[in-house]
Amino acid sequence: MKKLIFTFLSFLLIFGCSSNNEVVLHEDDYLIFGHFYGFCLGESCIETFKLTSDKLYEDSNDQYSHESFNFEALDDDKFEDVKDLVDYFPTKLLVEKETVLGCPDCADGGGIFIEYSKNGMIKRWNIDQMKGNVPSYLHAFMDKVNEKIDLINK
Repeated sequence: MKKLIFTFLSFLLIFGCSSNNEVVLHEDDYLIFGHFYGFCLGESCIETFKLTSDKLYEDSNDQYSHESFNFEALDDDKFEDVKDLVDYFPTKLLVEKETVLGCPDCADGGGIFIEYSKNGMIKRWNIDQMKGNVPSYLHAFMDKVNEKIDLINK
């Protein structure tokens, strides 16, 4: 029981006390972001990227389940294009009880995958691309994720 309480309190300290200025990528932290579409053909159907404090990587596995990654470093100019994505990360997402928001890709609308690691604590979310199915606090971040993926793929 004590271990459970300690784990919960540690989780709150790491993820629950963030302000807009506290979502920052330090040395071992990262943000994985991407989109996925099930009824789609081509390489752009599943795009997943990992952003660290100093580098951007692309996943070459392109798995719909996001269970296995093979990240390869991208050019520094791509990193420069997306390094500010964490500035748009809604801190409210860190305390979200649900890990699946809406019904990602249920109506062939696609989904967004987010994984955030801070101090070794990892949180993951699958977010419906259809904004009417998810809380409004996510909308601007969803737009920014899709914008950054488009920038990378130019």
